[in-house]
Amino acid sequence: MVRKIVEKVSQKRLISDLESYRKEAIKFGATDAKIIKSSEVIIDERAYAKCIYPKCRFFGTSANCPPYSIKPEEIRRIIKRYRYGIIFTSEAPSEMFVGPFEALAKRKDANAHRRKIYEITSKLESLAFYDGYYFAMGFGAGPCKSAFCEKLECQALKPGNSCRFPLKARSSMEGVGMDVFGMAARMGWDIYPCGAGVSPEDVPLGRRIGIVFIY
Repeated sequence: MVRKIVEKVSQKRLISDLESYRKEAIKFGATDAKIIKSSEVIIDERAYAKCIYPKCRFFGTSANCPPYSIKPEEIRRIIKRYRYGIIFTSEAPSEMFVGPFEALAKRKDANAHRRKIYEITSKLESLAFYDGYYFAMGFGAGPCKSAFCEKLECQALKPGNSCRFPLKARSSMEGVGMDVFGMAARMGWDIYPCGAGVSPEDVPLGRRIGIVFIY
């Protein structure tokens, strides 16, 4: 049932809702989820810069990636307007994270895991929105283009067109300047650098992380 929007949500209702969203994230497929204060979010311009140097293959190819995504100085101001959010993670075997991107792109399980984080983000954001938290805002992991439209031109970059997946595609946390590795460590989640330069046996696991700011 859709809730009526109120001018101010009570602390008791807010905490109850946050705990409900945390549990829902796990029902939706997250390995773990936690309530996070906005003050715990780490914004670092270096995270945004890593999309540019060395330049990511998706730089400039998606409306949700740099240079089109929200800049770190802007996201810093936006997040200060929130008090709480839900941060969640999904673990998967390291084989789905390491090695050349071209090889990973052919793995159906890896592609499904990329989409999974965005789907959880979308579901949580929607739940909060219809509960009256109309400013709920979510961020996923990795380029949404690699999850939904890897072989297609980003339709949202064409004048007069919108995203093919407006209810699922979002900017990634790192794509707006959030230090995902630092935040994962702060949450107590084991996280390792994955890439083409390591082998699956070098990395115990891989994980993706998403976040939805609620209120």
